[in-house]
Amino acid sequence: MKKIPLRKCTGCGEMKPKREMIRVVRAPDETDENGNTVKSGAVSLDITGKGAGRGAYVCQNIACFEKARKARRFERSLHCQIPAEVYEQMSAQLQDAQTEGL
Repeated sequence: MKKIPLRKCTGCGEMKPKREMIRVVRAPDETDENGNTVKSGAVSLDITGKGAGRGAYVCQNIACFEKARKARRFERSLHCQIPAEVYEQMSAQLQDAQTEGL
């Protein structure tokens, strides 16, 4: 029997199979030749789950996303500040993904 990888939702805290979750990813920081950080990694939804960078998982439920946003759990998990416009983009993407799934 094959083991199913589980991930914890940052919104509700439930453990669910990785395939049922949506990943929020912070891309790796860009550095110059001296190793100084030039550009901080962008935060976005990773629908495929294969994007490079630090990730946090959330249920495919807009309520879980909003709960995690309100409690600043994404910022804590990804170790960065997330602007409001990025949250709005991710919320719109999540709603689009939900309507396509129905």
